[in-house]
Amino acid sequence: MPRLFTGFEIPSDLGFELSLMRGGLSGARWIDAENYHITLRFIGDVDHATARDIDASLGLIRRPSCEITVDGLSSFGGDKPRALVAKVQLSSELVELQGEQERLMRRLGLPPEPRKFTPHVTLARLRSTGPMAVADYLGMRGLFVARRFVARRFVLYSARNSVGGGPYVIEAAYPLG
Repeated sequence: MPRLFTGFEIPSDLGFELSLMRGGLSGARWIDAENYHITLRFIGDVDHATARDIDASLGLIRRPSCEITVDGLSSFGGDKPRALVAKVQLSSELVELQGEQERLMRRLGLPPEPRKFTPHVTLARLRSTGPMAVADYLGMRGLFVARRFVARRFVLYSARNSVGGGPYVIEAAYPLG
């Protein structure tokens, strides 16, 4: 059973720049730069027939290319930080593409995504890292100059059943524009 999700790939130059943020945070499990991505829709574990239906449905999407802006560092989890992330600005194109994917997945009988769509690139998963340590880290490295790129496709990724962080495999790609 594959574990699937859709997302945008991160250009290698931006991935390299983000990878320079690694280190200096106790309890961080850093994600390898080749596994950086922006998740659009987590799908989860599905059987192979459902995976084929998902691929066919995603292939019907016709949307323009999407300008993506990565504009700073942050964390998820508040008083119990669980991830260090690079923030991605919401845009109408991004929200509309994600919304269309959500509708298609629900039409296929998949449960709705329970989490609010908050686009980001996960840089590290945190374990036993206190909020002050994260605040100190962000204070030292948080000055990240906004970077833009144009996403000309989105992809269907598969992941092994694990605690996250990859490796991720591109199963299919869908053009935008």
